[in-house]
Amino acid sequence: MSDQLVLHGVTTVLMDMDGVLVRGSQIISGADTFIERLRAAGKPFLILTNNSLYTARDLQARLEHIGLPVRPEEIFTSALATAQFLKQQKPNGSAYVIGEAGLTTAMHDAGYILTDVNPDYVVLGETTTYSFQRLSLAIRLIHGGARFIATNPDVSGPSEAGLVPATGAVAALIAEATGVKPYFIGKPNPLMMRAALRQLGGHSETSVMIGDRMDTDIVAGTEAGMRTILVLTGVTAPDKVERFPYRPSLVLPGVVAIDPDQMA
Repeated sequence: MSDQLVLHGVTTVLMDMDGVLVRGSQIISGADTFIERLRAAGKPFLILTNNSLYTARDLQARLEHIGLPVRPEEIFTSALATAQFLKQQKPNGSAYVIGEAGLTTAMHDAGYILTDVNPDYVVLGETTTYSFQRLSLAIRLIHGGARFIATNPDVSGPSEAGLVPATGAVAALIAEATGVKPYFIGKPNPLMMRAALRQLGGHSETSVMIGDRMDTDIVAGTEAGMRTILVLTGVTAPDKVERFPYRPSLVLPGVVAIDPDQMA
């Protein structure tokens, strides 16, 4: 399918952050221009990330520092998606949270009480200080009846020192100990796509998801009924695309090759 056909009628844009706009602490060539062109074309967008460590304001400051000026309200994290989901499921509930400011702030803002006394949920997110004591308490609370939620299924992630275990790996430990599997909110759950679209006031039929991973970004967009664009600036090599049973609508070298003026 041609670029013009895929982009025709697109009114809202969702995009992954790592591998699409930034790589580590460096901006990907053309990402800043792409954001400027989206704004000039009047296309609302959200930058998505499964990372629940930081608040949207924290991420906005980090992106601005490396030369990508965005607004906090243009960033949507798995922590925000998790908090929104729980607010819909059980308003004014309670949770025992293992995570950092990105998750705890989102939970507070959603009206949740954070407690280790008979919580409705155990919510697991990214943290740099997983402790045996806190994991043991989470296991006991889930065994006692608390429902188990995790922000995302990613099993590992990058750090300055190298690869580190992420939410999915720690969730597997808790699941093995309790016999209770978590409900993951972040990509590839299309729930996160739909929550982001609601925030933009968009619809799947007139939206596109841009990502660098077939197994998270592209499958989530596909299952949410959106058009999808795979960019080759991240983890997916061109020869790997054919191995998946689903296909992106377009495969492009990077966001620099996307023309928002074709979204008419």
